[in-house]
Amino acid sequence: MPADPTDTARLLDLDARHVWHPFTQARTAPAPRVIVRGEGPYLFLDDGTRLLDMVSSWWVNLHGHARPEIAAAIARQAQELEHVIFAGYTHAPAVQLAASLAAELPGDLSRIFYSDNGSTAVEVAIKIALQAQFNRGEPRRRILAFEGGYHGDTFGAMSAGATSGFYKPFREKLFEVDFVPYPATWAGDPDLAAKEQAALAALDALLGDDVSAIVLEPLVQGSGGMRMIRPAYLDEVVRRVRAAGALVIFDEVMTGFGRTGQLWAARHLSEVPDLMCLSKGVTGGFLPLGVTAASEELYRAFEGDSFAQAFAHGHSYTANPLGCAAALASLDLTLSPQTAAHWARIGAAHERVMPELAAHPHLERVRRCGTILAAEIRGAGEYGGNVSLELRQFFAARGLLMRPLGNVVYLMPPYPVTDEQLAQAHAAMLDAAQAFGRAG
Repeated sequence: MPADPTDTARLLDLDARHVWHPFTQARTAPAPRVIVRGEGPYLFLDDGTRLLDMVSSWWVNLHGHARPEIAAAIARQAQELEHVIFAGYTHAPAVQLAASLAAELPGDLSRIFYSDNGSTAVEVAIKIALQAQFNRGEPRRRILAFEGGYHGDTFGAMSAGATSGFYKPFREKLFEVDFVPYPATWAGDPDLAAKEQAALAALDALLGDDVSAIVLEPLVQGSGGMRMIRPAYLDEVVRRVRAAGALVIFDEVMTGFGRTGQLWAARHLSEVPDLMCLSKGVTGGFLPLGVTAASEELYRAFEGDSFAQAFAHGHSYTANPLGCAAALASLDLTLSPQTAAHWARIGAAHERVMPELAAHPHLERVRRCGTILAAEIRGAGEYGGNVSLELRQFFAARGLLMRPLGNVVYLMPPYPVTDEQLAQAHAAMLDAAQAFGRAG
């Protein structure tokens, strides 16, 4: 039922006077639309209009909105324990989730540290790497990262993502990070081999016995524009970094929980990381939660007779029982055969439309990794420009929630999306290219 227009008007007035929206220029942005509920892949506006959520509400929603299994798990947990300090105490949801994740994570990632979101999960990983080597008396203080990566908006994460273009006001406050070229590729890329060889040579020039770790988004850079690299190339990067004695941090905040067609992007590789960061889909989109998974060897580097060796890091809501309960319910759904079938089906639907996208005169660099499909509209502008807003409005008018990254139009749908709904989004991508692009 549509909301009372008087209530909507008052809500938007209060919003305009009191709310500060993220990644929004308030002076030029239109008034936000009011979402009143969600169901499956749909979100419903106050006027009864429904939008097909093809970006999983900033990549967090895995199983559809208001999924009853997760809602019920939160409700049960809320009647038993809503929160408790996690220093000196523990509780079943946190322990069960840690054990369940450890059983599925690659390699020896058996130790789980909880935080609040993706950015803090990355902060924790960088701090673990640096302090572990400090505790061992190793003179390793340099951090490497891929050019164009985005790891969050806290200062350590910003430092590792300084080349993403978001952080100019803070540049002099960021710690130094050395950036490795990122040989992004796409279907039919003619220069792939040369780009990869040049990038590996640049990596070799940066590696040394003072490098602590490399932090990277495996296979897909999300906010950097859905840029993709080959698994074989990333395997070679990991081998060279590890041969230099440095640690490898995978930021799977976006790529985790099936987005790449496997439970983790790391499952596409033969090499495994020393630390892995998770968030976004961990609770199925219900509650904030961050996870940093570490190897047993790293965990042991913090043991000692003095608190000075301990990892003195934490958050008020660390291991929140409600978030852990949501994550356990979401993980059960994620590990089901039905969800794996969704990954394959979505990937196949994307694959079928790729030739048509690649043949469009206004589209270029069409690429896919698992359930993620992306293409660039020629001549449509950059992130933050008018084109981003115009494209969002264009898709909304067609009943789609899509949020292009500048001229990069992409899909990352909730898993229960149907083939017919995917076809609707694919057609809208082609329409947008015709409306906003120009031939190359």
